[in-house]
Amino acid sequence: MAHCRDPQALKKHPRINKALLKTEYLKASIRAKVEHPFRIIKCQFGFTKAHYRGMAKNDSKLAMLFALPNIVRVSQMLKT
Repeated sequence: MAHCRDPQALKKHPRINKALLKTEYLKASIRAKVEHPFRIIKCQFGFTKAHYRGMAKNDSKLAMLFALPNIVRVSQMLKT
């Protein structure tokens, strides 16, 4: 059994590593869903660098920035 979690190494013996392959694909799909809001925040809203202004200000700004991608995604879903 392969000790590394490299999908190419796991695919060499698909019958043996079926459960491991399934968990790796599940993790990749979750990772893709989680990274999408970060892309929206960085590309569309220009939040690429952290500004240290105090914990309360950073917390409120990040809460607002993570609410905006939800609004963008809903508006994209309503357009189609």
